[in-house]
This record gives sequence, structure tokens and C-alpha cells, in this order.
Amino acid sequence: MCPSSSWISWGDAVAKRLKMSTSREVRRTVNRISNLLLNGELDPKTANALLYACNVALGAIRADEQQRKLDELEALVKELESRCPPKQ
Repeated sequence: MCPSSSWISWGDAVAKRLKMSTSREVRRTVNRISNLLLNGELDPKTANALLYACNVALGAIRADEQQRKLDELEALVKELESRCPPKQ
């Protein structure tokens, strides 16, 4: 099984889930989709829809990372302000 995917089973139906919670997982998923498309195992319309989902997931991951960095910077600024109050 591909490391960027997992299987979920509901009785007789089996669904495939692609992991896309980190940029590394998104990259692996894009690679897997590309290989499936090149090998004729995935139709172009489905591949396009999946790649669009990868792009959306990657955008959300980037926004989360930026927010985390911003939160860290704000915490550092507050810490510095508490150590050295502004001169007036």
C-alpha cells in the first residue's frame, strides 16, 4: 500500500483515502496521482479533481503554518515587551 493512502471498508464497499495533512503527504499524493494517470489507471478528469483537492489542501496547510509562525512571533513580542517596557 502507498504510504500516502489508507483503506476504509464499509461492508462490501471499500473506499480509498489519500493522506493530505502535511505538505510531504500532499507531494506523495500528487506523485501517486501522476503515476496512476500515466499508467492509465486513472482517468484525466478524476486526476484533475484530485489534483485540485491537493492544491486546496496545500493552501490550507500553508495558511496554518503562517498562522503558527505569526502566533509565535506575537508571543515573542509580548515576552520582550514584558521584559523591557517601552520608554516614555
